[in-house]
Amino acid sequence: MSIVVTKSSPEVVVPSDPETPTGHIQLSSFDKFLCSVPVPLLLVFDKPIHHPVDTIKRAMSQALVHYYPIAGRLAAGADGGEVITCKGDGEEGGRGVLFVGASASGAVDDVVSSPALLKDLFLRYPEEEFCCHADPLLLMQVTEFSCGGFAVGVTWNHVLADGAGMGQFLQALGELARGVPSVAAIVPVRSDDSVLAAPPPRGSGGVASIDWTCAECTTEGMAFLDLTISSSFISGVKATIGKPCTAFEVIVALLWQCRARAVDCPAESPASLVFGYNMRALVGAAAGYYGNCLIQVSVVATSGEVAKGEMKDVVTLIQTAKKKIGDETKKGDVVVVEQEQLQLGYNTLMVSSWRNLGLEAPDFGSGRPARVMWYEPQFSMPFFAICPPCKGSGGDGVNVLGYIVKKEHLDAFMHQIQARLAATTVY
Repeated sequence: MSIVVTKSSPEVVVPSDPETPTGHIQLSSFDKFLCSVPVPLLLVFDKPIHHPVDTIKRAMSQALVHYYPIAGRLAAGADGGEVITCKGDGEEGGRGVLFVGASASGAVDDVVSSPALLKDLFLRYPEEEFCCHADPLLLMQVTEFSCGGFAVGVTWNHVLADGAGMGQFLQALGELARGVPSVAAIVPVRSDDSVLAAPPPRGSGGVASIDWTCAECTTEGMAFLDLTISSSFISGVKATIGKPCTAFEVIVALLWQCRARAVDCPAESPASLVFGYNMRALVGAAAGYYGNCLIQVSVVATSGEVAKGEMKDVVTLIQTAKKKIGDETKKGDVVVVEQEQLQLGYNTLMVSSWRNLGLEAPDFGSGRPARVMWYEPQFSMPFFAICPPCKGSGGDGVNVLGYIVKKEHLDAFMHQIQARLAATTVY
């Protein structure tokens, strides 16, 4: 019997207090840099709570009193740019979060292990690839499974927040769902002077100046992968690589190198990497700031450098790009260094790390999520998200989801991955 996800009619959830603040929120250079693109996030809970749809919808209404810009809309500002406009109930243009309750006829594990079903656990924007001014900044679907578990699917306009900001909001939402009277010990901040004062991040040091309109960008014919990299492998690399490195650097170096070997392009052809870098500490963002403070760092290398180098050499490429950002940042001022625009295509791999952002911390009453997942039926280029450990791994390792290679390169890629994870020497 096939599994079916049945959705209720969409509702617009507004702040529970009619005196919730209104007005305009100025966008920072970080907000503008990331553009109005949707970001999907799925939190999967294998233990039940009482009436999850009603509980979370009620908590959302309460949370929007404190996080009222999330209920806003994008609009044209007086200077010709964009602002987040926060209106009162009944005002033209409206406000609120689009919310849907749903039920699945299967158990948690049956649904989340199937990409064909994962797409039914999210709401999508009408334009799918971009968000319009009239669209809510946040869409949420709460799905109850036949086993008693539930999932919280969140899709938001990237102009609203980055992963760290959304992690903060979802933790506050969980507190309210559990009946905690205050939102959090940290006061929510959406407009922060230090972030607003920071100059535009594009073209900064190793920051990617990206041509997002490249016609070659497509995931058509690509394989969606759900992998777990064990902590023992990560520890082994760290122990033998000869210098300090992070789990992020090990995972990205491994997948970047295995991909380059599987695709097997000419040694001189480009094999670029783009990854997100949290700038909160470098620009002095306030505690509780939940807007964007993220840049995209590029690493330009050749296929030969990535495929044929030792693991430590690939890690060094990533570390050098990260160090450049820190070296060129002085008390929140980013030193702008112009560079050639990066052309996206199959030769460029994009990475987003969702670890250590608080996305694994929301608790709606039955504990933290069993899985934190990224999924898009289609994406504009090779991409993977590094997520916290998934259920079944015993908390061991790191989960990776995304489109890394085309189907024609999948067998070669998996052979590379399996051989590296099973090897007694890590490089």
